[in-house]
Amino acid sequence: MNLMQNLSRLYQTRLQIGDRLNKITDAIDQSNLELPLERELQDLKTTADNLRSGVFRLLVLGDLKRGKSTFLNALLGEQILPSDVNPCTALLTILRYGTEPKAIVYFQDDRSPEHLDLKTFKQQYTIDADEAKQLQQNNTLAFPEVKHAVIEYPLAMLAQGVEIIDSPGLNDTEARNQLSLEYVYSCQAVLFVMRAMQPVTMDERRYLENYLQDRGLAIFFLLSGWDEIRKGLVDLDNQVELEAAENKIRQVFDSNLRQYCQVAGQDLYQQRVFEISALNTLRQKLKHPDVDLSETGFGQFTQTLDRFLTTERAATEFKQAQLVARQTCDRLQELVSRRIPLLKSDIASLKAKIASVKPEFAQLQNIKHSFSAEIMTVRDRQTRSLVNSFENYVLKLGDTFETDFASYQPSLEFIDFLRPDKREEFNRDFKQAFERYLLDKLARWELIAEKELELAFLQLADSAATQGANYRQLINRIDEKLIGDRILIDSHNSEDDSPGWAKWAMGFFSLATGNVAGVALAAVGFNWKNILVNWLAVIGISSFLIIFTGIIINPIGIALTSLGVGAIQADRARQELLKATKAEFVKNLPTIAQKQQSTIKEIIEDCFNNYHRQVIQRIEADIAARQAELDTLLVEQENQGEQRQTEIQQLQNLLSKVSSAYTELESLIDRQ
Repeated sequence: MNLMQNLSRLYQTRLQIGDRLNKITDAIDQSNLELPLERELQDLKTTADNLRSGVFRLLVLGDLKRGKSTFLNALLGEQILPSDVNPCTALLTILRYGTEPKAIVYFQDDRSPEHLDLKTFKQQYTIDADEAKQLQQNNTLAFPEVKHAVIEYPLAMLAQGVEIIDSPGLNDTEARNQLSLEYVYSCQAVLFVMRAMQPVTMDERRYLENYLQDRGLAIFFLLSGWDEIRKGLVDLDNQVELEAAENKIRQVFDSNLRQYCQVAGQDLYQQRVFEISALNTLRQKLKHPDVDLSETGFGQFTQTLDRFLTTERAATEFKQAQLVARQTCDRLQELVSRRIPLLKSDIASLKAKIASVKPEFAQLQNIKHSFSAEIMTVRDRQTRSLVNSFENYVLKLGDTFETDFASYQPSLEFIDFLRPDKREEFNRDFKQAFERYLLDKLARWELIAEKELELAFLQLADSAATQGANYRQLINRIDEKLIGDRILIDSHNSEDDSPGWAKWAMGFFSLATGNVAGVALAAVGFNWKNILVNWLAVIGISSFLIIFTGIIINPIGIALTSLGVGAIQADRARQELLKATKAEFVKNLPTIAQKQQSTIKEIIEDCFNNYHRQVIQRIEADIAARQAELDTLLVEQENQGEQRQTEIQQLQNLLSKVSSAYTELESLIDRQ
């Protein structure tokens, strides 16, 4: 209930903050004053729209039959997703609010979405566990023509801005990873569901290490079926035996999961790992919707999720809105403080003052060109570095192939390779093992690339701070020439006097890395990780897998068959196969690395080009706005004369209205 109440309160606060941002926008739009604030108004509108339509996205991950759907049904309090003994969710499914229960299936091609009732959806798009396992072994999807499904449902939690993404299960295949990984950086939290009686499988560990660890993600581990531990006891009522069994399992999870719960030097294991009994919880909530779960593992989890969403993540969101509003207020105050004295100047004096600041405007342009060149320099250097890094990484895969591939070898008995009726099955399993090995290796390099890019953008953030300080000094000099003094912004309205474009350029890095304290105007920009995260899907592994044409079939197959079927021969055949695999792999690595260079180059350049475009557009808009301000003022002085006093009053009234709206917004956020 606390979670629901706080989500409801938070949802209303989002709307109220959005209204205050609109109030600032409307005051400026309705003033009928020609003010060069187009960029600020656009940022306000974007931020207000994000608040109204924004959601907290929770990505639910876990292997097949780990209880993900049961957990979600328990969290939502209704049996929406299939969670029987046999059916498995076969599609990536997004749960969001809707006035009527229904499912919408989206396809990979241009087909129109399919609208279904939930009963029909469950019948058509769920599969049993045996079929799911077979599809996994064959490295295929149950419904390859489907992109994803959306379930709309009139539930209170979903109505309060929560969106849940239910993945169909872990599987180290390119197709499956594309389904879940593309949502990772758009989610506020990852809920990783494990089975208490199957502590941390090899696939789960591999997925954590290669796709989630060290990526700045908030991961909550749900150990489902905790009540099943008792069922394994000889004496179901022996509390001592139960505690011993539970502690033994706790130690296993602790030793395996604690490394994934380290955040900024803090050990958050107790706040990230929860022992839950989802099925019992669901049964209780279906019978008694208001049942008190505060003393259960499920209750502890929802309390933690409550704090995380409504406090930590909300603070980031509200901080972004406040900074965007503050930036507009500061810009308006600066503009009014400059315009009123200039309106009182005679036309000749005004022309002379405007002419005197041309050198400073030229220097503003120089800062733009300098920072533009630096971004491009960092881009080119980082692109070369990462292209070379990828090539070296790929070329060195052969050095440790035997050791690295050992844990991926198929569980099927190797001697089955020598039996004609088992040959195809062995070939398939061996190829899938090799694919998993490759995906994991490529994911490791992606993490290396991500860390390098973080350092590069941190360098640009530092440079933006320096360039922004130089830019501000020039603005102060312009103000001194125009009105005889620099313009001071009220201290309650600004933590620093960096120009808006510099705050955006600095905040861009802070937002991408989850640094709440340093977050700034990047809320209205983009996240470079969204460009990088799907690089595996762009690169693909087809060029790697082509080597199997010369490994699994003739002439290696014939040579291995001739070795016979004894244990010694089978071991020798295994060695020969790995040796042949490595030889063919190493032979193809230079070609593979070379083919991917242009793709790597394009992806990395895209990250920096987007950053460059946004920053330079903001600098150009700021310079143009300042020039337009003086040009407009000059025209008004020549044409209006007696209307000066009216405009001065309008400017003062506008500043008062905007400051009042900002104070309301600030007070609203402070109360949260």
